Amino acid sequence: MTQRKTSQKISFAIAIISYGLALVCLVATFYLGGERGSNDPVVASFGASVVFFISVGIVLHVIGSVSLPDLKIRKEEPPMKKSR
Repeated sequence: MTQRKTSQKISFAIAIISYGLALVCLVATFYLGGERGSNDPVVASFGASVVFFISVGIVLHVIGSVSLPDLKIRKEEPPMKKSR
């Protein structure tokens, strides 16, 4: 099993939060759609927020679950010159 970095764990947690917020916005969209009608700008804003939070959740979910290579730049000592 690969080890996840701290930033990946944070990304995954924020992805779960984003999915939850998308669900809250979806409920608000349906509730306010019945109360105010579907042509209200608030209902459209909540609908757009659903798409936004789902998109953020997908991107952060992928970042949090992929196996990233170690990209640190390491300095190697130069090879010693051979003396004659």
